[in-house]
Amino acid sequence: MDALKRQAAAKALEHVRDGMQLGLGTGSTAKHFVDLLGEKVAAGMKVVGVPTSEATRIQAEQCRIPLTTLDVIDRLDLTVDGADEVDGALNLIKGGGGALLREKIVAAASDRMIVIADETKWVDALGRFPLPVEVIPFGLAATQRMMAKAFAESGVSGQMVIRKGKDGHVFVTDGGHWIIDAHLGRIADAPRLAGLLNPIPGVVEHGLFIGLATTTVLAGAQGIRVIERR
Repeated sequence: MDALKRQAAAKALEHVRDGMQLGLGTGSTAKHFVDLLGEKVAAGMKVVGVPTSEATRIQAEQCRIPLTTLDVIDRLDLTVDGADEVDGALNLIKGGGGALLREKIVAAASDRMIVIADETKWVDALGRFPLPVEVIPFGLAATQRMMAKAFAESGVSGQMVIRKGKDGHVFVTDGGHWIIDAHLGRIADAPRLAGLLNPIPGVVEHGLFIGLATTTVLAGAQGIRVIERR
């Protein structure tokens, strides 16, 4: 599986050109992309990156990839990131690694977003993977009630679990928030659910990435498949 992820990352790297401003994703597949990009930079390629997490920032610095922020530049040419699920419309569930807020900010500031994944992430409909929702700890029960109402209105329901870290304590994001993982099963209308979650005051961001990915690179036993958004 790791070899497949690296193949997808290598294919995405073919889209990177000298002088580009890049969003650098987070997670096991994106990690391969950052490593491979670091090799290109060492060989003389000139790029600048905006990392989507502290973990990616540390990795990029170790790879000697020049970094900047969206306070310094206003637009990115391309973001390359992984996903937990991708559907036929290239809508995504992201946030399994806990970086969904920064990932979405960076993706939205990019002209293009290439998603790199192994073929197991391709689904007919989103929702088999629990939907991460980044929330403010204050008023959590009220936020969960409003989330449950949004789920019902979009025809889904399921258990909401506050994410814990490996140490057993509540997982805290880079932004200082908590994550609720909603086990919803099949989400028939992901854009509608995204629209219902957006206005909830306690929801900082959710892991439904609608209309952001332009290309998906899937690596499988039969080779690489590239899908462009229609």
